[in-house]
Amino acid sequence: MITDRVLIESLTVYTTIGVYDWEKTIKQKLVLDLEIAWDNKPAGKSDKVEFCLDYFVVCQSITSFIEANKFELIETVAERVAELVIAQFSVQWLKIKVSKPDAIANAGNVAVLIERSAN
Repeated sequence: MITDRVLIESLTVYTTIGVYDWEKTIKQKLVLDLEIAWDNKPAGKSDKVEFCLDYFVVCQSITSFIEANKFELIETVAERVAELVIAQFSVQWLKIKVSKPDAIANAGNVAVLIERSAN
């Protein structure tokens, strides 16, 4: 089992998300935090970028995917992003938190947190 992790924190994306009619006509902010299992030892020992998980490309893929789609639930965003990262980057395990900070007026944030593996 891989114990190393790559962290992507506070990835901010705007998309159409929500169950109410008025939400389906606007873009809202989502904030994603990811913890991705990745063997960092080859990159650390060699100092070669080709052994890294390219977090720039990961962020671009996630952002493009979320911006190009419409969702009702943050749960769906979490599941679809997990599926995307596992499939596209051959990741064995990840934890993802999807926050919708402006969803509830008197709450600082609402979020879902999931863990998924390739198996």
